[in-house]
Amino acid sequence: MGYFTTLATAVAWTTLLTANVCHAYHHAGLAASSIIARAQDLLPSYDYIIIGGGTAGLTVADRLTEDPQTTVLVIEYGPLASSSAITTVSGGFYGLSSPYLYDIMSVPQLNLGNRTTAVMAGKIVGGSSAVNAMMTVRGTAQDYDRWGSFFPNKTSDWTWDGLLPYFKKALTFAEPDPAVKESAKMTYNTTFWGKGSSGVYAGWPSFQYPGTTAQMDLYKHIPGVEFPGDSGAGRPGVYWFPTFMDPNRVERSYARTGHYDDQKKRSNYHLIADSRVTKIVLNGTTATGVAFIPAGSKQYTNTTTVTARKEVILAAGGIHSPYLLQLSGIGPQRVLTEAKIETVVDLPGVGQNFQDHPMLMATYQYRSLPSSWKPSPEYMFSNSTFQSWATTLFNTNRTGPLSIATGNAAAWLPFPVISPRSRSISSLLTSQNHSAHLPPNTHPTVAAGYAAQMLSLATALRQNNTAFYNAVITGGASTGLIVDLHPLSRGTVNIDPQDPLAKTPVVDYRALNNPLDVSIMTDILRFTRNFHINNTATAQLRPVEIIPGQDVQTDQDFADYIAESTSPSEFHPVGTCAMMPRELGGVVDEELKVYGVNRLRVVDASIMSTLPGGNTCQTVYAVAEKAADLIGYGAKLKRG
Repeated sequence: MGYFTTLATAVAWTTLLTANVCHAYHHAGLAASSIIARAQDLLPSYDYIIIGGGTAGLTVADRLTEDPQTTVLVIEYGPLASSSAITTVSGGFYGLSSPYLYDIMSVPQLNLGNRTTAVMAGKIVGGSSAVNAMMTVRGTAQDYDRWGSFFPNKTSDWTWDGLLPYFKKALTFAEPDPAVKESAKMTYNTTFWGKGSSGVYAGWPSFQYPGTTAQMDLYKHIPGVEFPGDSGAGRPGVYWFPTFMDPNRVERSYARTGHYDDQKKRSNYHLIADSRVTKIVLNGTTATGVAFIPAGSKQYTNTTTVTARKEVILAAGGIHSPYLLQLSGIGPQRVLTEAKIETVVDLPGVGQNFQDHPMLMATYQYRSLPSSWKPSPEYMFSNSTFQSWATTLFNTNRTGPLSIATGNAAAWLPFPVISPRSRSISSLLTSQNHSAHLPPNTHPTVAAGYAAQMLSLATALRQNNTAFYNAVITGGASTGLIVDLHPLSRGTVNIDPQDPLAKTPVVDYRALNNPLDVSIMTDILRFTRNFHINNTATAQLRPVEIIPGQDVQTDQDFADYIAESTSPSEFHPVGTCAMMPRELGGVVDEELKVYGVNRLRVVDASIMSTLPGGNTCQTVYAVAEKAADLIGYGAKLKRG
């Protein structure tokens, strides 16, 4: 989802900006719209039932119901709610402290000192797009070409070229203020963006801290660093990127505002919130509907079943989509048997191949900021005059520093740029016994898929067209979190064998289980240190290292620090219903249809076979737009 400069800064920012936050539920006035308050008010059947009213689910529902002949029901676990915790742009982190998140903790992580980790996913109409950090970023072209490369016997259209039209369709690009663009020397290229085809916006704040451009220029002293003209160009480098923000309201733009609020007047688009799906109803191996516990009912026996005439579309996200498949008897037979669930379709990849972006703290402070860098972000906490000016400006016309979410500039760098041993690590990954780093008793097809991924990433490690390193550019006196964009370790998301109907699945990141992750993250930390401390361009800034500290020097020092400080999650869960060939542990094919099941698709981040090198939200929108075309085109063919 995103990150902040330091943990202390994040807490201070949230404290400052949430002083006047209040929650306001907007159920009033919805009776005449498509919101269905009671299960008995549902139609007996719909053409399509979508499980999950999040980023992907609402996008697909919107596109399908553009055809007035098509009826769609969306079932969402969370509420239909409005809150300043969701809409507020400033700081970008209100949603992370809101009640609109699932309460899930991972199992203890063996390689992280047995620490557990919060598993964050949106629990609200709008899903994680309602609570993320609003960073509007894509991966590189090779990230998406990699998806199609796992289907070697045909020319796949799951590629950069195949997805670019959907990236453009998914968002409406709002250009930045010309004065801000000129003063900050911002670059962008509108040919990579859409205009007016979506109610979800990629917008810009009306203010940039002057030090941001200067910090971006520091990377010009690092050999091999590129500066793409646009964040959407599919190239690694240092660049500006927009924010998921409505430029007129200066509020978060997300799936609800873009794909539900204006569309809810459609009589063919129904949504029921606060309702928990318990299983996909199957007739043999054909999906025929959905069973769920409607709002107000607390008993598993009080379920309602709705029929899908055409398809069930699972869009519950990287954590809950595999969970629901397994509850429905679709998944690894070993897992289902242990949970005493009848296996309808033995699909070993369901819940496996779990990936997320690990984060590390690497905190550096500049003790001498040039006057040209001021005001800096620190003024929001240390300068009452600046605070008052910023607050007055925003309250008057919604402009100024409080229109910034988590920032709009970052470095996304290839591994050869940051590491002198990119080729040697690539060779080690190629020659690994890959299955040795997977859970015991991993199915051979899942192991084969993992090996294919590792060989692809081994190639990427020695090339300059995949970003492995990410660091935010703050424009201020301190920097903080860095991200490993392509971790090699894989985890699992499975039902609890002791309590399959538990509201939360068993989530295991299996962080650092592939030891080469430690090698890669060590080089990420070393590069960050060299950039700040040993870069001649930063000498005048008098940098000092706070974390990990100069006592961390040897490989073992770095390994110890990584084990004690890594977060295995940037809140980007993917891969658990992977789009790969079935013989490689795949769960869905290139039309996102579940193997072995008729009339069932998965459309969300869980289908991503490998992580994109960037925040996942924009990619989820593009996947959903493409899926809507796949589904809608098929429906049109059936109608003749």
